[in-house]
Amino acid sequence: MLESRYQARLIIKLRRMFPGCIILKNDGNYLQGVPDLLILWGPRWASLEVKLSENSHEQPNQQHYIDLMNKMSFAAFIHPDNEAEVLGALQFAFESQGDSCFS
Repeated sequence: MLESRYQARLIIKLRRMFPGCIILKNDGNYLQGVPDLLILWGPRWASLEVKLSENSHEQPNQQHYIDLMNKMSFAAFIHPDNEAEVLGALQFAFESQGDSCFS
């Protein structure tokens, strides 16, 4: 499966999980390493870097932006093997009242 196909399926799943959310696809050529997706839902936001596997190559600065954005709100690498865990943590973060981070 191509990463773009996985990403498209993930976007559909996110829209079902968070009705009315806005999902933006970021341009890595504009800001190298910025995560692929920005999800806006009510007063909450999150960023996800989509990979095909845990061992997929990371671009320069990706870990930096995941760490930085996770401190601000929620950010994570997501791939088919950790999808359930990440989406569960994202759902908890979006529904909780306090600060939420995925480690």
